[in-house]
Amino acid sequence: MYRGLQSEVAARAASDAAETRPIPISMDVEFAQVSDLGKIRPGNEDYLGHVLPATPEEVRARGWLFALADGVGGHEHGEVASRTAIESLLAGFRESKPGEPHTALLTRLVQTANARVLDAGHAMRPGGASMATTIVVCALRYDRATVAHVGDSRCYLIRRGQPLLLTRDHTVAGDHLRLGLISADEAAESENRHMLSRSLGSQLMANVEVSEHQVFVGDVLVLCSDGLHGSVRGSEMAALTSHGGDLATAAQRLVDIANQRDGSDNISLHLIRVRSVERVGMYRGRPYRLP
Repeated sequence: MYRGLQSEVAARAASDAAETRPIPISMDVEFAQVSDLGKIRPGNEDYLGHVLPATPEEVRARGWLFALADGVGGHEHGEVASRTAIESLLAGFRESKPGEPHTALLTRLVQTANARVLDAGHAMRPGGASMATTIVVCALRYDRATVAHVGDSRCYLIRRGQPLLLTRDHTVAGDHLRLGLISADEAAESENRHMLSRSLGSQLMANVEVSEHQVFVGDVLVLCSDGLHGSVRGSEMAALTSHGGDLATAAQRLVDIANQRDGSDNISLHLIRVRSVERVGMYRGRPYRLP
């Protein structure tokens, strides 16, 4: 498990004890991540990555980034596609303009990752290799979480022990559910529930879905591949990640449950707990602190 900058901020505050005005504490998080082969697959086509701010100034300038990709099963070089997408995202985030709005930034970075996967496919085989991957990305800054995704890798928000799914599965069954053609129960059992309707590397332009959400102290965000959410319910994720328990232990327990129930796919997840936030408003595109 990784802890944030709380201790560094506290140390800075102590060194400035002569000042009567306290130094404001911005967003701080702790997290754990696991990627497991599962019980059947010969290789791991999932790939995880993150960018951590090194200073309190970077917390406000860019924030935190967590990303997960699941190379499409049945396609060639799924592990190359997922790694290429994540590495492109991480590099782009590190090089991004300080203060750039996360909604626009993640849309741009996912589109760039899509182009990188396409280029990698063409480089590996004339005419283009059959390479694709899902992706889910979460950027955090101030008191906001911005989530971008393509495919069926998910992001859940766990708040007060209750799960809220922040993403929609871009699958044939998921599309039919949104159109009202089938019920949620039918979608869960459909033969098309794993057939992707969107992915990175399959089209020249990716259809990226992006949303922004306010977060509060104690919230937990779960990014996961279908190897986890296909076997473990959101309510079970909430039960294991609530109450302030150790995230590394919870992450491994979730992987163990998925392997016990199925284990036919790779299983990967990020668990991110919000430890503090900085409440802000926006005026003409610029943030300002709220009391």
